[in-house]
Amino acid sequence: MFKIKNKLNKEECKQKLQAEDFERTTLSFYRYVDIKNTITFRDTIFEEWSELGVLGRVYFASEGVNAQISVPSHNMDKFRESLNTHPELKDMFLNIALGQNNSFIKLKIKVKKVILADGIPAGEFDLENPGKHLTAPEVNELIDGGATVIDMRNHYESRIGKFEGAIAPDCDTFEEEVPMVLDMLEGKEEEDILLYCTGGIRCEKVSSYYKKKGFKNVHQIRGGIINYAKQCDDLGIESKFKGANFVFDERMAERVTDDVLSECDQCETTCDDYTNCANKACNLLFIQCSDCTEKTANTCTPECQAIVELPEAERKAHYAKQRSANYEQYVSRIRPWKKIKASV
Repeated sequence: MFKIKNKLNKEECKQKLQAEDFERTTLSFYRYVDIKNTITFRDTIFEEWSELGVLGRVYFASEGVNAQISVPSHNMDKFRESLNTHPELKDMFLNIALGQNNSFIKLKIKVKKVILADGIPAGEFDLENPGKHLTAPEVNELIDGGATVIDMRNHYESRIGKFEGAIAPDCDTFEEEVPMVLDMLEGKEEEDILLYCTGGIRCEKVSSYYKKKGFKNVHQIRGGIINYAKQCDDLGIESKFKGANFVFDERMAERVTDDVLSECDQCETTCDDYTNCANKACNLLFIQCSDCTEKTANTCTPECQAIVELPEAERKAHYAKQRSANYEQYVSRIRPWKKIKASV
């Protein structure tokens, strides 16, 4: 079946973005809602949003929508009108990003089985009964009252920012974290529990899952860290989230407070700037300070630096070879900072 898509390559998309003479608004939204014909719905939305100049990453599934996008600021009203023409998207809560640098370079809309891989079996959650949505002042009050605070994000996200006193499980995926947190919460069925994530989607279903498992006082933050930080700023109250908020786009992170919680994976200088290794066959996500970026040509190990410094023809041949090989042993599930420090 023919699928409508963006036909420009990465470089062409970047050039087009750089040529823009207007501002963009980065935002995210999600909703668990029944979508009947996901492919037709996807194509309709792609055409509408392409006309408006929307960029970003959107997932549709029969269970709903999960979107992180960038909209030309002058088209925001038209974008809201587009949403409201579809009952599934009408009156959507839009979570405006904290930072408004260029976040996306093209529009990608995919149809998936689920809008978020969580591994929660059907029938073991009730989306009509999720954890209570809290405002920023209510979050601060709950934390001050001694609630158990759980970071429902991956380990690399919590490395650069988290709530004070929060439990941040050491896991690679949300699907892995869901049962891990369930075990951690054993015995706290009557206690206050606060779950949080980037924009709220991860907590929506998992909070209802934990409630169905017998935890009576489960809470979540409306709009996640993004909306919490915005409310704190608007209301002039203390942010109990410290550091930077990791985001899955070109920005990598949004600054919430001036606190820096991590360090360069190579020299251990205080730093929380994420980068991807310049060796395209590696592409490892790790924290790197500006000095190490310059010294290592934006790579994670001497081996990777040697590859990126090869003549172009040899470098491309190496990439092709590695793509066809089993690269699991090279970029393993070992924490990147352990891998890097062992080799530099």
